[in-house]
Parts: sequence; C-alpha cells; structure tokens
Amino acid sequence: MQQLGDSSSPSFNPLVVLEFVSGTKEEAIAWLLSRIRAPQEAGGSGLLVEQLGPGVGAEQKDNPNLFLVGASWERLLSGAEDVGLFKEYSDGSMRGFTYVNRHNFKDFQGDGNGFLSMAECQYIIKHELETLRAKDETHVPGYSNAKLYPGKSIIRRLLSKGILIQMFPLHHKEELKRLSFSWYKKIKLSLQPLDEIRHYYGEGQALYFGFLEYFTFALVPMALLGVPYYMFDWEDYDKYVAFAVFNVVWCTIILELWKRSSATLAYHWGTLSRKKAFEEPRPGFHGVLGYNPVTAREEPLYPNSKRLLRIYLVSLPFVLLCLYLSLYVMMIYFQMEGWALYVHDQHPSFWTGVLLYIPSIIYAVVIEAMNLVYRYAAEFLTEWENHRLESSYQNHLVLKVLVFNFFNCFASLFYIAFAMQDMVLLSQSLATLLITSQILNQFMEAFLPYWLQRRRNKKMIRKVQKRKIPGDKELPLAEQVRLEADMSAYLGTFDDYLELFLLFGYVSLFSCVYPLAAVLVVLNNVTEVYSDAFKMCHVFKRPFADPAADIGVWQLAFETMSVIAVVTNCALIGMSPQVKAYFPESETQLILWTVAIEHGLLAFKFILTFLIPDVPKHIQIKLSRLEFESLEALKKKMQEPNMTQMFPEFSLRRREALSFAEFTFPHETLDQADERIPWLHMSGSTPPRCAAPCERISQLHLQPAITPDVQYSRWTQSFVQVCLLTFSGAEMSKPS
Repeated sequence: MQQLGDSSSPSFNPLVVLEFVSGTKEEAIAWLLSRIRAPQEAGGSGLLVEQLGPGVGAEQKDNPNLFLVGASWERLLSGAEDVGLFKEYSDGSMRGFTYVNRHNFKDFQGDGNGFLSMAECQYIIKHELETLRAKDETHVPGYSNAKLYPGKSIIRRLLSKGILIQMFPLHHKEELKRLSFSWYKKIKLSLQPLDEIRHYYGEGQALYFGFLEYFTFALVPMALLGVPYYMFDWEDYDKYVAFAVFNVVWCTIILELWKRSSATLAYHWGTLSRKKAFEEPRPGFHGVLGYNPVTAREEPLYPNSKRLLRIYLVSLPFVLLCLYLSLYVMMIYFQMEGWALYVHDQHPSFWTGVLLYIPSIIYAVVIEAMNLVYRYAAEFLTEWENHRLESSYQNHLVLKVLVFNFFNCFASLFYIAFAMQDMVLLSQSLATLLITSQILNQFMEAFLPYWLQRRRNKKMIRKVQKRKIPGDKELPLAEQVRLEADMSAYLGTFDDYLELFLLFGYVSLFSCVYPLAAVLVVLNNVTEVYSDAFKMCHVFKRPFADPAADIGVWQLAFETMSVIAVVTNCALIGMSPQVKAYFPESETQLILWTVAIEHGLLAFKFILTFLIPDVPKHIQIKLSRLEFESLEALKKKMQEPNMTQMFPEFSLRRREALSFAEFTFPHETLDQADERIPWLHMSGSTPPRCAAPCERISQLHLQPAITPDVQYSRWTQSFVQVCLLTFSGAEMSKPS
C-alpha cells in the first residue's frame, strides 16, 4: 500500500483525513479503500486515497491507520454538479454548476484549477464518502456485528460502530496564515473578511460571524443612548419609559433587516437558491430493518409512536423537573440576597456593601454550571429519543436547551421585576449576571480550550522541533496531520448562537433598567470575534463547510425572544410611576391600557414583518428570471423532435413524462431515471431502455431548477401531479 510521508505526490492533493481505530482489521480497511477508489459506474466514489506514512522518528504507539483522501479536478468538478453547487455565471447571475457548461461560468479558466475553493472541495469529498453505499455486502469484512444492507451509507456505519474514529478536513497552512492575518492578528476598525471566512470555512461559519458582526453594530445605537441615560438618570430608576419604548422598536426592526442582509449574503455565496439534499438517517438512528416508502431503500425503521412516548413520558417530565430545580435554586438565591441586605442594614460598611454582590455572583456561577450539566443531559435524552433525521434531532435539542436556559437565566429577573417590583435590585442583578456570565464564557470558550490544546500537543511540538531541519519553517505533512488529528473537534455554532441568544435577551428584556447592558454586550462581542477566530484557526480541527442559506432555527428563537421583549417592556412601562400617575384611581384601566398598547405593538411588529421583504427586490428579480428561463428550457426540451423519434410507440403523455424524468434527474440515464420514477411502469408497456446518458438540460446553457435527491420547487410539484394524471389515463390539456 502506497504511503505518504513528508511530501505527497504532485498529482495528489490531500484534502480529507480518515482515521481508523488502532488495530482495525486489514480486510476491512482494504475493502473500504477499494470501494472509495472504484469508479462511480462500479458503485465506488472515484476518489484518490493514500496511507499516511509514519514520518521521521515516528513512535511505535502512533496510530498507523491514517489515510488521506483527495480527488482529480475532473472528479471534483463532476462532484460540484452532484451536490448542486451554485457559482457565478458569465452574465453575473448565480446558477447551479454543470460540468458540460463549465466554460460559461465566471472565473473558470483552463482545466478549472482554482475554480473551487478548498472548503468546497472538502465538502464534495465528504458528500461522496457519505453517499458511498453498500451493495450486496451483509457486514463489514472482519466485523460480523457491523451489519450492512443495500443502500446503507458505509461511512456512517463505520462511524457508528467505532471502526472509523473520525473524518476531518485538513488545514491549508498558507491560506490559514493569510486568513489569520486579515481576521484577528491585527486590531483594526473594519468589517470582518466574511468572503474569506466563507472561502475557507464555508457558508455556515461565515453566516455566524456575519450575524455576530451585524448584532454588534445593531447594538451601537442602544449603547450610545445608554451611556448618557446611565450617567444622568442612574439614581432615578423610574425614568426608564423612553428606553423601554426604544427597546420595543429596536428588537423588532433589527431582526427583519437581518433577514434581508442574510439573504443578500446567501445569494452572493450561491446558497439562497440551493435546495437541501434528501436527508439520510442519522448515524445513531436504529430500528428494525425495513424499506423506506420514499426511497425504496432498506434502512432501519422506528415507530413514531414509541418516539412520542419517550418524549412525553420521559423527556418532558425530566425537563419539568429541571425547571423545578432551577426554581428551587432561585429561591435559595433570594434567601441569600435577603441575608446580605440584612447584614448590610445592621452593619453598613464597605465590606458589607461588597457582600451585597456576592449572592448574585454565586448565583451566576451556579446558573452557568446548571446550564452545562443540563446540556449534557439534553443531548443524552435527545439521542435516546432516536430521531431519524439530523434536522429533527437538532430541533428537539435546541428546544430543550432554549427552554431551560431561558428559565434558568431570566426567571429571577422576572420575579424581581414583577413580583418584588424592585427596580434597584433588578438593575444590580442584571449587571452582576451579565458581567459574570461574560467572564465565565470567555474563560470556558477561549482560555480553557487553548490551554488544554497546548497541553495536549506540547509533546508533539517538542518532538517535531527536535527533528526539524534548521531554517525549515514548515511542519512535515505526517506531523501536521497527526497534530490536527489530536485537536479537539469543533462542535458547531450551537453554543455560539446560544450565547448570543441569551445576550440578546438580557438587552431586549431588561436593559431599560440597566442602560449599560448594551455597552457590555458590544464589548463582549468584540472580544468574541477575536477569541472565536483564534479558536477556529488554532484550537479546533477544521470543520467541514456547511452550505447554509440562513441561521436556521435560531432566527425563530430570536424572533420569539423579541415577542417576549415587547410584552416585558410594555409591562415595565405600565409599572412605571410616570404612567401610573395617569391612572391614580383605577388600576384596572391601567392594566387594560397596557394590554391594549402591548397588543398594538405586537400587531405593528407582525405587520412590519410582512411589509419588509425577507429578500431584497433585485435578488427576487434575479431568482424569478432564472426560474422563468428554466421553465422555458423545459418547454423547448419537450417540443424537440428527437423525443418523438426516440419513443414513436408512446403517446404524448408518456413522452412528456420521460422528458420530465430527464429534466428532473439530468445526471442519470433513462435507465436510472426509469427506476427512480416508478410511475413510468403504470399502465401500458414498459418504456424502452436507453444505455446512453440523457442529454442534459445544461446543454441549453441554462440551469435546471432542481438536481437529484433535492426537494421540488412549486412548479415542479405541479408537473409531478400532471404526470400522475396522464399515466392514469385522464385527458387534460398540455401544461403551459
């Protein structure tokens, strides 16, 4: 087996690393490598794989089962079409890339070297590896307990069985240096290099840093208003009505404007029109083997009723129990707060004044600890619920974590504001919770991972430095791969978005009684940019690109928080002495007026949601034009005479359906498309087979609206219905 040591072959560019557990049976490795190297026509991936050599001075305990995966440029370009990658066309629009039409795309020169970013290449390889499926194998060679069945993802099975330890993309040292220098190594008053971040890490990471930057700038007006408000009205806690009104308008507008900004970024990055691929079952999903009624593939099936029983009889009671424990801890905090106030009243001094802040600091630390412990419990429960899809797993996990974190972090503030109605204590508690949580988050997310990583790699770095040639500044490939393999895995943007969600809650809910909250969050976000950038570049493994078009479920979470903020700020306004002065005799009228204003503001918020388009007008026009051109291309394709000559024995209805199959699955032969669409076998003789690949719609220099294993657009769904009706023998007019 060929090995790569300190340098790789000029024709082989390693992009992804596969690490098997030490002691993996040779027949299993040889079988997987043969499947990866096999051409696509034979059911393989058509990729290049080489084993990583031991390097100079390698130790005996080093894992020898590390393999580097790459691909030829032709294979990467065809893979870009398979995954539905969107690139800039020669006319400036964003179109789905097609290999046949590759020379009509902007920046495509020569053989296409450099046309795809390294992140896109690694994403393509990840997609090809994960879609490598078992054929007639019953188990992984050498592992009878690792069962396989036709259509099962091989890589997912190896990961779930612990045979394959990890799969991660390699860093590019030169690109990483350039990105680090422009991103965080020099302190400057400028925007983040989002395009460079997207080029190196993918759209998902770039959107997170784009949202972090947008959120920081959106806080500037509130911070500028909060500083003089704090300085002049600090001793008069009742004068917060104007700031509360500003809060209501601010939290409504910024989220709507972010959706437009997000859509603009996603369009220029080619993910706005990109359809999500058909979701495969999660690696941890298990059940009784059966057939998927959608894909007709054999895969585990698990009754939804059992999952619902686990959710409602176990997970839900557990969440409620955790909320009760959080409430119990909150009451202990108030007892400590009362004791501190009693001591200060009895013996007023500097130290008893300091003692007033101790309960809040302890409570803030306990909150962070409880959030951390609950996070692990929520992950365990969500895994135990056995969700089939990764999106379903993430949604249930986000819901559990958000409910508990919201209650745990804000319950005490709501109690102080509306039960105790003590604005002085509310301001002090908010300041203490906010400052303490920020310090703890910076320690847990930046300093601790960096320190652990340096301890983990200290021996490796010392060993490499001993063997390096004087004047050689580059780390040999073998050592670089092993160094990255030992790095901590990046767990995604979940915790980062969660932190921003809580900060948004502190600012939007109660900053009217502590105007410096926005200033503190701005400072936190500035340091967050640099700490997160450093972690991404030097602490964690490089993550695979995530072709995201928005921030996903977090957009809904932030919008929900903004609705709660409207209700909370209206209630605070209704409780203020200035407003109460207008209703000296009737508290009922005050409540009714407060509720009426709150409903009016909520109505204004939802009207504003409809009035501000999520996608800017010029981008809507470009998307509509592209869809129109795709429809026109379909009409021309249906009217071509070669379709009639190819299938003279079929009626117009069946020829239209076959044209639809060709358009829907442009990467497949009619033989394969015939299998993908079982309706072609309904009523009448079986269509003739065609060995040659279908002529792709891309030859018309237009992009089809959909790609294989991708959700249909609205007009395509209508066309499916037309095909079903025609095969059933119903007479109807030809669709326009």
